[in-house]
Amino acid sequence: MDRAALRETVEILRYLKPYRRRFVFGLLCLLVGSVAGLCFPLLAGGLIDAALHSTGVTLPVLGSLTLNGIAAILAGTIAVQALGSAGAAMSFGRVGQTALADLRRDTYGRMIGLPMEFFARRRVGELTSRLSGDIAQLESGLISAVPQLCRQTVLLIGGLVLIALTSGKLTLAMLCTVPLLIAAAVTFGRKLRRLSREAQDRLAETGTIVEETLQGIASVKAFANETFELARYQRTNEAALATSLTAVRWRAAFFAVFTVSMFGGMVIVLWFGAGLLQSGQITAGELTRFVLYSTFVAGAMGQAAELYSQIQKTVGASQRVRELLREQPEVTVALPAATTPKTAATITVNRPIHPSSPPSDLSTLSPQLSTPPSASASPTRLRGEVELQNVTFRYPSRPEIAVLADISLHARPGEVTALVGPSGAGKSTLTALLYRFYAPEHGRVLFDGRDAHDFDLTALREQMALVPQDVLLFGGSIAENIRYGKPGATLDEIKAAAQQANAAEFIDRFPEGYDTIVGDRGIKLSGGQRQRVAIARAILKDPAILVLDEATSSLDSESERLVQSALEHLMRGRTTFVIAHRLATVRRADQIVVLDQGRMVERGTHEELSQNPDGLYRRLSTLQFQHALAE
Repeated sequence: MDRAALRETVEILRYLKPYRRRFVFGLLCLLVGSVAGLCFPLLAGGLIDAALHSTGVTLPVLGSLTLNGIAAILAGTIAVQALGSAGAAMSFGRVGQTALADLRRDTYGRMIGLPMEFFARRRVGELTSRLSGDIAQLESGLISAVPQLCRQTVLLIGGLVLIALTSGKLTLAMLCTVPLLIAAAVTFGRKLRRLSREAQDRLAETGTIVEETLQGIASVKAFANETFELARYQRTNEAALATSLTAVRWRAAFFAVFTVSMFGGMVIVLWFGAGLLQSGQITAGELTRFVLYSTFVAGAMGQAAELYSQIQKTVGASQRVRELLREQPEVTVALPAATTPKTAATITVNRPIHPSSPPSDLSTLSPQLSTPPSASASPTRLRGEVELQNVTFRYPSRPEIAVLADISLHARPGEVTALVGPSGAGKSTLTALLYRFYAPEHGRVLFDGRDAHDFDLTALREQMALVPQDVLLFGGSIAENIRYGKPGATLDEIKAAAQQANAAEFIDRFPEGYDTIVGDRGIKLSGGQRQRVAIARAILKDPAILVLDEATSSLDSESERLVQSALEHLMRGRTTFVIAHRLATVRRADQIVVLDQGRMVERGTHEELSQNPDGLYRRLSTLQFQHALAE
């Protein structure tokens, strides 16, 4: 195992630190149980010698004992071994499960705190695999492999020491096989670690395909592409299978070499020991003791092969999890105070990270309490003034294209600013910069005259709300989805928000009312109903700044009327940015900003822009009017 891999594993094992007392107790139980187990061959050999000598025998430490005395002590050691093993299993199991719960929490917390640029270059299935497959492998390592490794190490070292005390000649004969075993472990271990990591990556690809297919199952069935998706899954599944089978072959070869080396050496040692017994240099009891200790040592070495292979998998999984934990977060992620355990970790990064910033070390995330951001970093209620000064932006994945180029605009508190233009003009990107999903390459974004970077990121976003074109509802109840705008809101507050959003009428018609389950992504609700739930959520949040992204473009006339009425109520007194392709919906905006290929080509009111015969706004408006007449 190389140093880098060892460091990765040690970083993960730091999650055991808060529970070190229980872990040490488990080690003590394991030590007691193992020592009791090591007494068994000594007592069993003494039992045989006592049977052959009616006067009893003398054993190391225990002194002179009769046959019955040895049997009684032997029964006691078995009881002690059972209790020690049970205590170790209980302690290691509890420590391992708790530490893994901390690791899952921190991995998820780090994941949801990462910037949008990270999610733009990763697939959902790959990320869920990090939280499921890789941490499951770590679970196997922490709860099973590590305790077993400790136990087998005690048995191996103790067995070798007691074998040496029994017969130095036999011990030297046995140790001749050790170099070959070590060479096999090192040679095969490197290959197995690489194959284990590759197999985990392949499995993550299959998980990605499953995730994407199930998320878009309606499209899969609408295009009758079940066979296509099955073939796509099968290709990645076969690749994962090929990698796993290669690892199986190498593991089988490792076990074969290990077995031949280990048991071949045992045969030689037993043959040599039989000769010593025949010549009278050792007693029958000593030979029995040596054979049993040799069995312990052989068992420990045999287990070492499997444990080494399992630890290689654990190291590969820890490297994948550590890669995620090393990613630089953009926001503070902390557990609610009511549920935060005393050892909970809190990610406290208060400033946004530019996509090009290098990843930090895991020292920013350790299983210890850390101080949350100061309340003074959070802004008071914003007035809603927003200004962009010479903003230029390129996506990190497409650095050759300027999505926004030298954009400057000013929105006064309470004003409605409409963003219009062809698809790909940069409208949604501009609002993403308001949310600080990304940092501008050049220029500044200001709120109430202060640079956006001077605000706590979470507190700033808490004063903004988004009503998108395609509303994503979570799979819970209507009340839970509305409450998402203000966690902890009462049912009366939820109902008041639904009433203002023109959603109360259809909600009350459901038999379960606000407890109605909306289904995955809100599939049980119509488009207009989902929009009104999203508006109720925004109303409950009471934002200072509102972003409407094509909020009515895909609705029928009746739904559009209800949604538009709810939006007018929501927009009242708030600075609003409206992204719209249907220009009829933005005629009353205080200012209309026209974007084309990332540049602002026009700005003004509807009346001002309509009077420019060569302007893009007038051309788009005319085309839409003609299209409406044709329909």
